[in-house]
Amino acid sequence: MVRLSFAALAIPTLALCLVSLSGHAQDDPQPTEAAPAARIDGTGPDWKPLGKVDFVNVNCDENTWTFPEGEIHCTGSPVGVMRTTMELANFELVVEWRHLKSAGNSGVFLWASEESLSALKRNGLPAGIEVQILDHGYAENYRKQTGKEPDWFTTNGDVFPTGNADMTPFPPVAPDGKRSFPRKNLSQGVGEWNHYYVRAINGEVRLWVNGEEVSGGKDCKPARGFLCLESEGSPIEFRGLRIRELP
Repeated sequence: MVRLSFAALAIPTLALCLVSLSGHAQDDPQPTEAAPAARIDGTGPDWKPLGKVDFVNVNCDENTWTFPEGEIHCTGSPVGVMRTTMELANFELVVEWRHLKSAGNSGVFLWASEESLSALKRNGLPAGIEVQILDHGYAENYRKQTGKEPDWFTTNGDVFPTGNADMTPFPPVAPDGKRSFPRKNLSQGVGEWNHYYVRAINGEVRLWVNGEEVSGGKDCKPARGFLCLESEGSPIEFRGLRIRELP
């Protein structure tokens, strides 16, 4: 397969005019303020929504996942996943999420392998690349319980391999060398909606949190598999899931 560079890939939704907040063009010699965050909303050619018909329960209870009024709600129990009906290689994904309890834990798995999914038992999670969805209360609890600052995770969009998957993380990198930490802390707390935009192409993953790119990795193995939503102990709601497959 020909590897596509992001610079060469034509993505209409990313064609943004670079202007300053004062309205001056990019080549204006006057000082400009930082550009506002740009959110990809998943509309335009080839984008499609993801809903109930697009997912299969893997190792959760029958009532773990519900789909009221176009949203996706998860009870958090038991730990497990539901996966897409089809495997994916190169794609863009938009998802909004909010935790309903402090210290909530969840995630989106990219390229989860069929082998690991078929072997999952109750309370198990697949091998793949996880895009972390963690509430700030998780770090607060860690500080209270240990008296230490968390140095092996953040609550703002870590990206890392799970199981026997592998990835070269973009910096900053966790002490274990596996996790890509976000360059900025941008996620909102419990009860607030957050916006993730994920671009997964040729084994490279990039994550935008609330409109700004923060983390990711390259050389992902596998670089093809199922997209999964994770149930991990706390209620969470998703909405606005949209995907666009790429060459």
